[in-house]
Amino acid sequence: MKVVEILLVEAPHQPGNMARVLTIIGELGITVEGLNAVRRLYKDTIWEVTIEYDDSLNLTLLLDRINALPETKIVGKSDRVFNRHKGGKIKTQASIAINSLEVLRDVYTPGVARVCQAIQQSPEKIKDYTNIQNTVAIVTDGSAILGLGDIGAEAGLPVMEGKAAIFSELVGISGIPILLKEKDPLRIIETIEAISPSFGAILLEDIKAPECFKIEEELIARLDKPVFHDDQHGTAIVVLAALLTAARQVGICIKDRVFGQIGLGAAGMGICNLLLDYGVKQVAGCDINPAAKQKLRGLGGEPVELDELMQKADIVVATTGVKGLIKPEMVRQGQIIMALTNPDPEIEPEVALENGAAFATDGKTVNNMLAFPGLFRGTLDAGVNRITHEMRIVVAETLSSLAKDDALVPSALNKEAHAAVVDAVYRSALGIK
Repeated sequence: MKVVEILLVEAPHQPGNMARVLTIIGELGITVEGLNAVRRLYKDTIWEVTIEYDDSLNLTLLLDRINALPETKIVGKSDRVFNRHKGGKIKTQASIAINSLEVLRDVYTPGVARVCQAIQQSPEKIKDYTNIQNTVAIVTDGSAILGLGDIGAEAGLPVMEGKAAIFSELVGISGIPILLKEKDPLRIIETIEAISPSFGAILLEDIKAPECFKIEEELIARLDKPVFHDDQHGTAIVVLAALLTAARQVGICIKDRVFGQIGLGAAGMGICNLLLDYGVKQVAGCDINPAAKQKLRGLGGEPVELDELMQKADIVVATTGVKGLIKPEMVRQGQIIMALTNPDPEIEPEVALENGAAFATDGKTVNNMLAFPGLFRGTLDAGVNRITHEMRIVVAETLSSLAKDDALVPSALNKEAHAAVVDAVYRSALGIK
């Protein structure tokens, strides 16, 4: 795992001193992300050096070598990632200023009682007089956190807060993290059903397969509001968008080609499902889990072994978490290969290209935050109670159409792209051409 840290280095204000510091950093295989002179003293300068290094590195070695330089020393250090998490990344804030007794009486007691009675008499008014259509529950049991695995719901809270912050920043949605200290699928379903009246929609996050499939399917059946498991469908949407762009660049139609999915967990199964819905006629998949292969067959795909998949598939997507799983000799001439495991893919893109792939990329391109914010905003704005396959496909097509130059998809922070997704989902949900 990569760690980003900030060092404060005090060094004599003379030619070559910082060069020696940077040489030591480079010799240890550490990347310098930023360098700023933050304060000039009488004889010395204090430099802020931002470095990125692998967590297997013994940082003490770096600090000792810098401190051993003449008249040079580390005077402080901080972890940038932890600094940005201090105190959490989200907060609940009033949307109306309570700055007089008159306002207080209107928004709380006694005035609020009239609004409660109005909703009691006409339940649909909850959408007009509360924030429910702007509120999404972000629910996890902590069983599959960001490739870290089953680390528990509390340890997964920074991820859920991150989702909430993205919702707020990009589309103005209030995302509320919900942590469940529960692993039984039925109890999870019942718990989410019980709290669902508080929210306009439910985003399921980092729940492991195969439990995630049952939980999502049952909640969709039970609840009269959108339910969406991001690990399945968010990733699938952005993968389809990237594949559409890649296919356009190499001059093929993915519907006419054989698609191969390596790894049939939540993301892999979601990708297969969406591609079948999109109209890809031949979808093959491999996994070490027999139950996963059987599920793929039930969707209409063909379970195969890895070697056979690499032989027959024109387009290959891998989501296994296994570094180097795809060997160079497995690559077939003209294949499109997307090896999405981070930080180390199943095959490095340059290796795939050297061995005959027409196109290759890794997981740095595919970020599901391109999909879920606009998808939820458009769904809530349209007031519909289901996220359909058509809505997912229109998001993928929209993202692909907005890709510039050699990019497969727009930047994850491109607010115009998110606004375009909102509009496309809204129109799809209401059947507007």
